[in-house]
Amino acid sequence: MFALIGGGGYVGQVFQQQLRDAGRNFVVLSRRTVNYYDRDTLISHLKQQNVSFVINCAGYMGKPNVDACEKRKGECIEANAVLPGIIRDACEHLNLPFGHISSGCIYAGDGPDGRGHSENDPPNFCFRTNNCSFYSGCKAMAEEVLADAEQCFIWRIRIPFNPEDSPRNYLSKLLQYDRLLNVRNSLSNLDQFVASCLASWDSRIDFGTYNLTNPGSVTTRDVAELLKQEGLTDKNFSFFDDESEFMTNAASTPRSHCVLDSSRAITAGLPLMPVEDALIHTMRNWSSGPICT
Repeated sequence: MFALIGGGGYVGQVFQQQLRDAGRNFVVLSRRTVNYYDRDTLISHLKQQNVSFVINCAGYMGKPNVDACEKRKGECIEANAVLPGIIRDACEHLNLPFGHISSGCIYAGDGPDGRGHSENDPPNFCFRTNNCSFYSGCKAMAEEVLADAEQCFIWRIRIPFNPEDSPRNYLSKLLQYDRLLNVRNSLSNLDQFVASCLASWDSRIDFGTYNLTNPGSVTTRDVAELLKQEGLTDKNFSFFDDESEFMTNAASTPRSHCVLDSSRAITAGLPLMPVEDALIHTMRNWSSGPICT
């Protein structure tokens, strides 16, 4: 039995769908039904449901974006830094393995050697380096809380996208704006990210941290051109001159722009296709339905 903590969001819904498609037994723990911020309550519920593996999908990102976390710091730190420690404590009490969804937003730049940040590189966009958003700082704190957990996967997602129109979907976000900031990033196809998370447990690969990003990297301009090429828009995007102009006109807190090295995940056999192939495949299967809320 799988337990999805906070399984109702953008990422959690894809976990639910893939578990259903595979005929897996799972239970969704929502805060409305289970106070999973209370260690003893969480332990009791996991025992009652006879759970064998826990997946933490819960978190606070803010709406419409991470700028909101600067105004709701209590909620941000509680969900993104405190809760992972509570889940760890409960799982270790029950000797349960678990997976935690982290983020690549704890990094900036292309990595020490220009080939992307590896799992062994210390975060450089965090509270310790004093250059980050509050959201990124909290996500980095959670990784410190979980760093020496013995039966834990830390799965790093980075700028997720999939074929479903959603305010959390990177492609949907780009389609909403006329003016963009051209930066280079790693991306995660959400369907492949979730499949890789589940495969890491099913295949019993080593516990630890994995950058679950599609191999390679792209610029915002690259993705905008693909959106036009694949017929999702005929918009002529314009671009900010630099990040300083973007921060002055469109954002209130720093953004992470980074490349992650996904070679550990690829070596482990996890199903992540090259990023440009993943983008094209997603765009060719795009759903034009209403934006999700």
